[in-house]
Amino acid sequence: MSPVKKILVYIDGTEQSITAAQYAICLSKFTGAELTAQYVINTKALDDLLKARIFFKQEQEEYARDLEADAKRYLDHVLELARVKGVVIDTKSTSGSVNQEILNEVKDGRYDLLVIGELSRTRSRRDEFYNEVERALRSVPCSVLVVKDDEHVWQMYSSLI
Repeated sequence: MSPVKKILVYIDGTEQSITAAQYAICLSKFTGAELTAQYVINTKALDDLLKARIFFKQEQEEYARDLEADAKRYLDHVLELARVKGVVIDTKSTSGSVNQEILNEVKDGRYDLLVIGELSRTRSRRDEFYNEVERALRSVPCSVLVVKDDEHVWQMYSSLI
């Protein structure tokens, strides 16, 4: 019996998140765990840009549509990565604060494991405070796996039958 029955992998369009997806696909294949990929459209950041008058309302709406298209494209890519390896994956696109949306999904879905890509290097304490994924990592009630070493993960994923 596997201690991991449900895995959530967070996708944000970075290479690191795609590497995390490949790792999660391998883990799901080996353990038989259910797998879900989540992409969060960061509408909190868009609202902040509007309040700071960096965006006008129309620009915010156009940018939000672009982000929705990005979410679909990346989730479709992850869906195909899983399909090729014979792994069933559920995909979810949500909107809001990245930290809060990940936390809500983990709690609502009762996941055993959150898989994320390697975090970017923080340049200051302020950057660390505002890193939404790192905040999620610290606040979710399940274990978190931070995937590193993209070459090793690619080899593992590629060799998966």
